[in-house]
Amino acid sequence: MLLTFSLHHAGASRAADIDIRQCIIAGWAGRDLAAIEHHIEELAELGVPRPSAVPLFYRVAANQLTQDEVVQCVGPASSGEAEVFLFEHDGDMWVSLGSDHTDRALEAHSVALSKQLCAKPVARDAWRYEDVATHWDQLVLRAWIVENGVETLYQEGTLASLQPPEFLLQKHFGLNRIPAGSGMTCGTVGAIGGIRPAPSFRMELHDPLLDRRIGHGYTIDFLPEVA
Repeated sequence: MLLTFSLHHAGASRAADIDIRQCIIAGWAGRDLAAIEHHIEELAELGVPRPSAVPLFYRVAANQLTQDEVVQCVGPASSGEAEVFLFEHDGDMWVSLGSDHTDRALEAHSVALSKQLCAKPVARDAWRYEDVATHWDQLVLRAWIVENGVETLYQEGTLASLQPPEFLLQKHFGLNRIPAGSGMTCGTVGAIGGIRPAPSFRMELHDPLLDRRIGHGYTIDFLPEVA
């Protein structure tokens, strides 16, 4: 899937078309294993199957990646999750932002299928990883949804709560860098007030040290679920 990014480094920006041929969703990527186990038990009570490993790497078709501002989903039960999105270009690793939009009704049957069913929106800006690596834990993920016509803060947390990229890349690829042609999301922070669907989703990755943000928003066209 061809995605277009503005790559920001050393005060300059340049456009690049990136061909992503495999997409990996890193799930259960928190650092607090006790908290992960508690969440697994909570989801199990709702019928969501226990993951076979922690972290767990889901493969999603690369053609599900999109930078459009409208995505279509079957039925009303899907919702977004703000996550860091990693990719490679010209020998460097780059950091952007994506949403692991997931069908929550299907999740109880198969987490992998619930992720595959939905488009994965991705932002259009990226930072060079080396420019943020030394203060990675200070980066902040945020997301907002619209409820009853009002935009509401839905997610907020620093990347200190999630496994660092090198850990995830070593676990999945056996490398400290992401291979060319691959894109990976790196886990999310908790939903304030619980996971729930909404007609729009806006997210950002905030770098408080360098005072900059990557943002992206999209609305959802809910398609009828017919039998």
